[in-house]
Parts: sequence; C-alpha cells; structure tokens
Amino acid sequence: MAVHIRLARAGTKKRPFYRVVVADQRCPRGGRFLEKIGTFDPAKKFEDKPLHIDAERLAYWKSVGATPSATLAQIVKRVAKLEAAAPK
Repeated sequence: MAVHIRLARAGTKKRPFYRVVVADQRCPRGGRFLEKIGTFDPAKKFEDKPLHIDAERLAYWKSVGATPSATLAQIVKRVAKLEAAAPK
C-alpha cells in the first residue's frame, strides 16, 4: 500500500479549508484516510499561521515511508521559511 500525506478539501463553496491527512494513494482526494494530522486554511495569511500540523505524527509517517504531496511539501517549506525569518 503506497501511503501519501496530502490535503483533503473541506469547507464550503468558494471558501475552501483543507485537512492534512495520511491516505492510501488510490483513495480519492476527499475520501477515506488513515489519520488526520493537521489543517490548512488558505484564506489566512501566512504570517497568521494557516498551517497546523502535529509534527510528531508527521515525522512518524515519514519514517514509515509515507511521502508528502508536492503541494503540501511547498506549503510546509514556505511556513518553515517564514518561521525561521521571524524575529524572536
């Protein structure tokens, strides 16, 4: 079973909201998933932290071979870059 970490669309029409889920590659985008590990709200600005992920579960799933989707990888990289540049 090929496992991917990806975004599953939720929300209403013209107001998308995404769940970060671990799912079998063959399941549809909004279909069955193994575990929900976070959320992403594209309506929020990146400075307001629109991405919430359980880092421990993300690390676990990556360690057992799950691969993040290209879109999710870009979002995670962008948020990490902003957090590193933010003054403390």
